[in-house]
Amino acid sequence: MNAPLTHIAGRAYPFGMKNCDTDVIIGAEWLKTISRQGLGTGAFAALRAMPGHILAAPKYAGSPILIAGDNFGCGSSREHAAWALADFGIRTIVAPSFSDIFSSNAFKNGILTLTLPQQVVDHLMAIASEQSFVIDLEAQRVASSAGDIFDFEIDPFRKYCLLNGLDEIDITLSLADKISRFEEDSPHPSVAVRRPRSQALA
Repeated sequence: MNAPLTHIAGRAYPFGMKNCDTDVIIGAEWLKTISRQGLGTGAFAALRAMPGHILAAPKYAGSPILIAGDNFGCGSSREHAAWALADFGIRTIVAPSFSDIFSSNAFKNGILTLTLPQQVVDHLMAIASEQSFVIDLEAQRVASSAGDIFDFEIDPFRKYCLLNGLDEIDITLSLADKISRFEEDSPHPSVAVRRPRSQALA
């Protein structure tokens, strides 16, 4: 079960990188584990090792929001990328667009992928060094401490799951009674009739 996501408040990393692929998010050397714990250490490790990189700046440390460029999460389908970001403390990623597979993986791990127009993302990037943000998932609204307010769209099912901290296993378990009733009411599958093997032609 994921932690319920209702309001995300704090600073945002003004990352902005376009076409950031999953190799950048988490390097191949971190893929030997099936545990989600500790992968935050490897999140953007190569970039954070660069002197002065925004992702390593103390003023943004612990920020729950990442502002990214177009086509974020492209590349491989590794779910480790979402695990690493969640363990790094990212709860919401704001970008003009996302890779479909990454967006799905992020959702399954309790991360909101929030799509906004490029000009809005550019504005948020420009003020992130001085302002903080509040993302209200219920109201579907992003607000800055400077007074900006931007509405966003989200799939209703994903919104429900994120608000309630539900993953696919939780959803299946919530339907356990209905599944049991369906199995009880369904007729037993018929036994397949065996047919004799065809005789070889003389």
